[in-house]
Formats: sequence, structure tokens, C-alpha cells
Amino acid sequence: MTRETKTKFVREYPINASAKLLYPYLSTPSGLTQWFCDDVNLDEDKILNFVWDGRSHFAEVTSHRTNRSIRFLFLDENKHHQTDASYVDFSIESSELTQEQFLKVVDYSEEDDEEELEELWENLMQNLREIVGG
Repeated sequence: MTRETKTKFVREYPINASAKLLYPYLSTPSGLTQWFCDDVNLDEDKILNFVWDGRSHFAEVTSHRTNRSIRFLFLDENKHHQTDASYVDFSIESSELTQEQFLKVVDYSEEDDEEELEELWENLMQNLREIVGG
């Protein structure tokens, strides 16, 4: 069985919105649905179902700090943990110097085309900025 190698894509995007305003868009199904994916549902076991192009991707929140950061760890199609699982991590950071806000994204996945990831996240950030006015 060949193991897929994963790519860790890390970027910081300037965003002109307070952490308090931004965090619900990163952490709630309704917020995520507005910019990140087609739909998100939360089941009774607190497992999130992210829907892209009609396909389900199950994930759970493995860490979060309110108004600071959240990580979604992706599970297999039976909602089980996998070794070396993909994840998406969002952290809201601000520059002490410039008072600018940044959204740091860590996308650890099997997508190895950096240009494609760059374009994907640029588009997602554009959507998010339009919603939050930043």
C-alpha cells in the first residue's frame, strides 16, 4: 500500500477585521458555509461534515482557543481517525508593530500542487474579506 505524501501549506493573509468578528466565520458551521465550503453540518457526536462539490469530508475540532485559533482534523469516510491525517488550522494573529490582523492558514493535505493551493486559498480569502468587510 503506497502512502500519500502530504504537503503542509502555510500562509498568512492580512485581514481587516477584529478577532471577535472573524472567529465565528472560522469556527461555526454557518460561518464556514459562507466562505469555506458548500455546506457544513454538525452531527450529534460533534463531527463536522464539510461538503465540497457534493462530497462529504468528515472532521473534528481538535483544538480551539476562542477568538484565536481552531484546528479541524479530517477523518476517514467512516468517521475514524487516520494516521497522518489531513487538517486545516486557522489562527488569528496580529502584528504588535502595525496592529494589522492576519489569518494564518495551515493546510496539511494530499494536494501537492502549490500553485493550485495558492489560488484556492487566495479565492477563499477573497470571499472571507468580502463578508467581513476586510
